[in-house]
Amino acid sequence: MYTLGTAGHVDHGKSTLVQALTGINPDRWAEEQRREMTIDLGFAWLTLPSGREISLVDVPGHERFIKNMLAGVGGLDAVLLVIAADEGVQPQTIEHLHILDLLGIQHGLIVLTKADLVDAAWLQLVHEEVREHVAATTLAAAPLVEVSARTGAGLDQLTHALDGLLDSLPPRSVASGTPRLPIDRVFSISGFGTVVTGTLLDGALQLGDEVEIQPAGLRGRIRGLQTHQQQRETVQPGTRVAVNLSGVERQAVQRGAVLCQPAALQPTSLIDVQLRLVATAPTLAHNTPLDLAVGTSVVAAHVALLDQDTLGPGQTGWVQLRLAQPIAVARGDRCIVRRPSPAQTIGGGPIIDVHPPRHRRFRSAVIAHLELLAHGSPTDLLLQALAATSPLEWHALVARAGLDAESSVRARTALCNSGDLLIVQPEQTSIAADTLVTSRERWAALRTSIGEYVDQYHTRWPLRAGMSREELRARLDLSQRVFNAVLARAVHEGWLSVTKRLVLRPSWQPMPTPPQQAAAAAVLSQWRANPTTPPGRAVLETLDPEVQSWLFESGQLVRVSADIALLPETLAAMLAWVQQRLASAEPLTLASFRDAWSTTRKYAQALLEYTDEQHITRRVGDERIAY
Repeated sequence: MYTLGTAGHVDHGKSTLVQALTGINPDRWAEEQRREMTIDLGFAWLTLPSGREISLVDVPGHERFIKNMLAGVGGLDAVLLVIAADEGVQPQTIEHLHILDLLGIQHGLIVLTKADLVDAAWLQLVHEEVREHVAATTLAAAPLVEVSARTGAGLDQLTHALDGLLDSLPPRSVASGTPRLPIDRVFSISGFGTVVTGTLLDGALQLGDEVEIQPAGLRGRIRGLQTHQQQRETVQPGTRVAVNLSGVERQAVQRGAVLCQPAALQPTSLIDVQLRLVATAPTLAHNTPLDLAVGTSVVAAHVALLDQDTLGPGQTGWVQLRLAQPIAVARGDRCIVRRPSPAQTIGGGPIIDVHPPRHRRFRSAVIAHLELLAHGSPTDLLLQALAATSPLEWHALVARAGLDAESSVRARTALCNSGDLLIVQPEQTSIAADTLVTSRERWAALRTSIGEYVDQYHTRWPLRAGMSREELRARLDLSQRVFNAVLARAVHEGWLSVTKRLVLRPSWQPMPTPPQQAAAAAVLSQWRANPTTPPGRAVLETLDPEVQSWLFESGQLVRVSADIALLPETLAAMLAWVQQRLASAEPLTLASFRDAWSTTRKYAQALLEYTDEQHITRRVGDERIAY
């Protein structure tokens, strides 16, 4: 299904034309019908002679409501540029035409309404005027149709022209991308709750899907889908859809938000844009305040000119827009910028990067990076998206690169064959939506960073068994899932060893210096001299704390309590005696243990409390029984 919209000057008959074509009055509000002037977006649908169904978005033409108009044209497949034959091209005709051109809407029809009010000679003049104004725009080749909504003349020709227009549109394939629904309307229905509407982009929505509303980060679930007042279980991209949500309050959602899959979009307050000014725009200076319109949102922004001191009318330049509040957009979305006062559309263009760093001006490396993002091949874009980030899930990488499903699959195949794209999880051999991937260069950099951190740790702490996993994860600033996958691949490649708590080099062995070894041996000799009544903590504390830790980590001593440690062979023999005693008919008491091992009450009590903690024994009165 395709979605078309109207555009044009106020009172040129856009809404009347939509009603004549569809039988649906797109002016929903009583004030609109009373004033006979469209104020907000209207919606209708139409079945063409071919049997195909299209959605229609009717936009206001008055300059005061241009923000509402912008919210309706972002997701259009094609447009009906409506011009009244008795008035010809007017100021809002030109502004709307600028907007359509800047948004890159390349398919449409030019509809001359009120054709019954003028003669043939006048119509010919209007034809010439229209062709002159559209000649340098994306609608230069758009067919022109004359109609009269009042008499019905030309409406049949228009519907057939719409069929022809659909034939020229790129075919829609089965959606496999990540769905996005820029929200243009929010309301609630008693008994159903919150409903949002919009034109679905990129991927399919399905009944029961968990979804997220960005930039607020609200989570909900789809409890109903409706297109043209018909219930649906699945909705494909390009469709006007109403989504009934559970778990989302009506008051929490506004026009400009985006419905998407969880974690598919991250809000941003900084975007890089290839900005083109229209020929009638004023010269744009650095740090000028602007209004940014993208999708269904309009936010205040300041512009940073990255490659020029000023940007003149008709010129194109690289800019970074610094937004007053976060929005949810994707790379490749096209935006419009307007001067707030006096209000005027001055330019627009494609969003090249949705999560850039804050750029410094006049940096050749920054411009080269933006040029690559703008003009690079799909493989270039995937590698660029991975260049300065941790491993990403495949679906998130495709979204960051701004690629469609088909081109991303081709690029993935090429990069996997060349070895430039790596699967992080060693147990996976194919790439699914949630598979973590990275580039060969990025993996090499990550491997170097991990090696340096671990080697530095071994050098600084030569007696420790290894670096804490959590300390390494914090240094790398990775999520737990990504960190675990990175460690698994490192172990698989053989350059890292991992325990439950520690990370170390495979060949690493803690090695005390000769003086440290001598001091440790002297302390251990005291334990060997009195294995069942060894020295206490005070003797251990004569050693360097690192040597103390090494004795325990290397298993030369085992801590039984805060004050008592035993030789491992002594502890093993005691535990074996406890197990044997539990299996016999004789009671296991503190006194029996003390007497059997010729030790003192302090040591006997510590050992039996240790067996309780290890779930070997359980105390019942004065005796211990098997746990």
